Amino acid sequence: MKIDRLIGILSVLLHEERTTAPELAERFEVSRRTINRDIEDLCRAGIPIQTMQGTGGGISIMDGYRMDRTILTSKDMQMILAGLRSLDSVSGSSYYGQLMEKIQSGSSKFIHGRDSILIDLSSWHRESLAPKIETIQDAIGLKKTIRFNYYSPGGDTEREIEPYYLIFRWTSWYIYGYCYLRNDFRLFKLDRMDGITHVAFYEGDREVPMPDLSSENVFPPKDRVKALFDPSMKWQLVEEYGVDSFTERDDGSLLFEHEYADDEGLLAWLLSCRNKVTVLEPEHIREKLFMITSEIAKRYEGRSAECSDSDHELCLVP
Repeated sequence: MKIDRLIGILSVLLHEERTTAPELAERFEVSRRTINRDIEDLCRAGIPIQTMQGTGGGISIMDGYRMDRTILTSKDMQMILAGLRSLDSVSGSSYYGQLMEKIQSGSSKFIHGRDSILIDLSSWHRESLAPKIETIQDAIGLKKTIRFNYYSPGGDTEREIEPYYLIFRWTSWYIYGYCYLRNDFRLFKLDRMDGITHVAFYEGDREVPMPDLSSENVFPPKDRVKALFDPSMKWQLVEEYGVDSFTERDDGSLLFEHEYADDEGLLAWLLSCRNKVTVLEPEHIREKLFMITSEIAKRYEGRSAECSDSDHELCLVP
């Protein structure tokens, strides 16, 4: 990408006395003509670059400018590299790794201290996630639509969209694009997508609004839940909702109150808490939990005798 190359060239020029167009062309794997155009772009951006012909000549930044290195400090470079490493964690190619090497090679004397920020954006899905991200990135660059199977609580559908933004939010990856099925912009979770393929070129002249990624917009609150939790669940409440989401009662139990977006998500979370929670409100959630747990109990009624430990054999209940 051109912006990455311009940052890399600027980094080299800031921290080396002089370089040449052939050296930059080899380092960034482009032609000398491309480097010359990049130098012109940097000059137009206000960077005072000078070129000298002949022996001892080359490309450099004017000395008066070189003395002020506030454009990219050591901390700035470390933050840039941390961001590149995070993208490398979900990359299906060696692009970001090579870009880091290029930047570091021109800034090795400037970057000091060990890395203090390590970010892995792949979570548990690196093997399946990296190819999806690479396919979508290519489609965005080529302005091609993508088709995929999508699995959601409302059922399975086949979608075709114009992809515009890859987004990492709420600990997951999403694609934001114009959906032909809904005739509107939609947000799709990559973990629920399968069989992503390029389809056709699109014009790219559609007015694309910036996605509103506020939790209130994507997950508007539906109702408020009130529940009592066992003291042993304090860590989970803090991790999921923060220390202000509950009050500790005299008996040690935790009174939890919070808004929620949908019944299914809330029920799944409450069931994961096992017998460590008692829902007080709303009443319809109490009723649904009773129905679900009653159905589960029925499935296992009478199975305890089949799984007696008296014979010390392993019993697998289908």
